Amino acid sequence: METQSVPVDFLPIIFQVIVALGFVVVTLIATHYLGPARKTADKLSTFEAGVKMIGNARQPFSIKYFLVAILFVLFDVEVIFMYPWAVNFRELGWPGIIEMFIFMGTLLLGFIYILKKKALDWD
Repeated sequence: METQSVPVDFLPIIFQVIVALGFVVVTLIATHYLGPARKTADKLSTFEAGVKMIGNARQPFSIKYFLVAILFVLFDVEVIFMYPWAVNFRELGWPGIIEMFIFMGTLLLGFIYILKKKALDWD
């Protein structure tokens, strides 16, 4: 027998969301009106571990860093997909092993492609 939900059942959740949003709004307004409003040169300047800022922070950097970060995320997600397979290794049997070999083969082909394109060379 299925149980039916009525809108009244959701009142505690709605009340909790309203209280949370109200708390955020009240806190933001209170800090705006009660906080100090002194703007001195020291407060408006940037501070990084006691070192004075020299030059522009928006200097270009090599796109290789972005590529390495993307490749790291890609192969990190691969490991995330491998974990459930390793946990259920015995229950999956041979079809699971074959599917994982196909998955790993596809990723290996991608890695070989990356090496052939010399995407990881820092010349």
